[in-house]
Amino acid sequence: MADKIPDEKAKAAKAAAAAKKAGLERQAASKAGPAYEVNADGRETEHPTPRLKALYAEAVVPALMERHGLKNPHQVPRLKKVVVNIGVSEARDNAQMIDHAKEELALITGQAPQVRRATKSISNFKLREGMPIGVRVTLRGDRMWEFVDRLITVAIPRIRDFRGIEPKGFDGSGNFNLGLKEQLIFPEIDSERVAKQRGMNISFVIDGGKDAASLDLLKELGMPFKQAATAGRN
Repeated sequence: MADKIPDEKAKAAKAAAAAKKAGLERQAASKAGPAYEVNADGRETEHPTPRLKALYAEAVVPALMERHGLKNPHQVPRLKKVVVNIGVSEARDNAQMIDHAKEELALITGQAPQVRRATKSISNFKLREGMPIGVRVTLRGDRMWEFVDRLITVAIPRIRDFRGIEPKGFDGSGNFNLGLKEQLIFPEIDSERVAKQRGMNISFVIDGGKDAASLDLLKELGMPFKQAATAGRN
């Protein structure tokens, strides 16, 4: 009889722990919630929650909480925004190159880009203040999640001789910068219409994490980092 009491206590404790974990998972999953998009007339229309956003809420948050011993889902690092930059230095001689870059970046991200202009004149580079030198898009919300999903599952696997991403792009504050050599890895781009192959920089702004936690977050989301490399961790 005395032996059964500790067994019953252990079973009760295990059941309580399982119930607590299930409750945290439901709490994290509730973040995904219904998604809405705003039409041209200002009305909101419900649309399916992005796949990667649901994965983050339902699987990534509980996994990182258990791995790092966190008690609150809000302590888990999360993607705040993604910034995509394309430099167009040749626009100094041909203004149409900015238009080509804007069109390509809009196709890739699904959002109209912002033209970046020089803040000062540099005579050695034939650069005048106010001259267009690049395009930029800042993605947030569902559009951000959809872009990251396409980047990880479609674009990166199309990189020639790909052997994994070097985790050296962390800045010490948990943010990650990824450089791509050409825009042709995105299936939205028609190679026959490309005026010039150009690279881009993608910045993942991650809230509430150091480099190590942010690396774990991106790995859980499916980012194919090199396995043997440990650079970028704090």
